[in-house]
Amino acid sequence: QLQFVESGGGLVQPGGSLRLSCAASRSIFSIVAMGWYRQVPGKQRELVATAYIGASTYYADSVKGRFTISRDNANNTVNLQMNSLKPEDTAVYYCNTATGTLVAWGQGTLVTVSS
Repeated sequence: QLQFVESGGGLVQPGGSLRLSCAASRSIFSIVAMGWYRQVPGKQRELVATAYIGASTYYADSVKGRFTISRDNANNTVNLQMNSLKPEDTAVYYCNTATGTLVAWGQGTLVTVSS
């Protein structure tokens, strides 16, 4: 069964950077699209970045130019480099497929951007 474990969150000041990692329990080589999502309490979970087979990527407007997603199929990981962080980036971040067929959500990793 495919599962994901997210890590790398923490407290960072505005303008700072964090790198999130997502480890999959099995190969992600054949998964067409892998995504990073985030959720603020009381709001819907939103997709912020997608990495497709073939290296294409998608970013939500709110993070475009600041976040970079990458997938390492050899190590079954998906990473999210987050730069120029803003307080509004504060959320719990999750990874999952982005193909329309989600698997069970992991625990996520909390990112707090605050001075």
